[in-house]
Amino acid sequence: MRKLVYYVGVSLDGRIAGPGGEYDFFPSGDEQQAAAYSAWTNALFPETLPTAYRAAVGLTDAPTRHFDTVVMGLGTYRPALDAGITSPYAHLRQYVVSSTLEPDTDPAVTVVPGDPLALVRELKGEESAGLDVWLCGGGKLAGALLPEIDELVIKSYPVVAGAGIPAFDGAFDPTAFDVAERTAFPNGVTLTHLTRR
Repeated sequence: MRKLVYYVGVSLDGRIAGPGGEYDFFPSGDEQQAAAYSAWTNALFPETLPTAYRAAVGLTDAPTRHFDTVVMGLGTYRPALDAGITSPYAHLRQYVVSSTLEPDTDPAVTVVPGDPLALVRELKGEESAGLDVWLCGGGKLAGALLPEIDELVIKSYPVVAGAGIPAFDGAFDPTAFDVAERTAFPNGVTLTHLTRR
């Protein structure tokens, strides 16, 4: 069965973005550290890069290693939409959970106005070539989908946001995960892979 994997960057206080959706405050270190970190994560998860960015960094033909499907909320989709990009992950099947987005925004994007749990359960039940479903964000969607999240891949940045969008914004529901692997980078970022206990 396919897994739902929440791969996301967070601040030390658990924010995935600032109050206005900002994400440019995540420190990347000096130029050399940033390049090494980006090269490592881009090689590990090339399919999580937006299609236009993949072309810019020479990963257009990078193999799909982990995911063939992405699920996101409107807040995560909105920056691309505001930039005139209606299909940000054209190399993946794209689902946007939103009750307000027009269903015909882009033929390559499926807008899901209803129950995100039903969507994810359907996606997880599909036959696949061993590829999983990437939960791209945001916090409200992650909170709603917590019962179906099988793995977390958390990029922890050494910064406190103070306010903003939490990684999980939902009901109180303590859910245990086990650390499977942790990698620390010279720029202060740690990448932790966790599996549901």
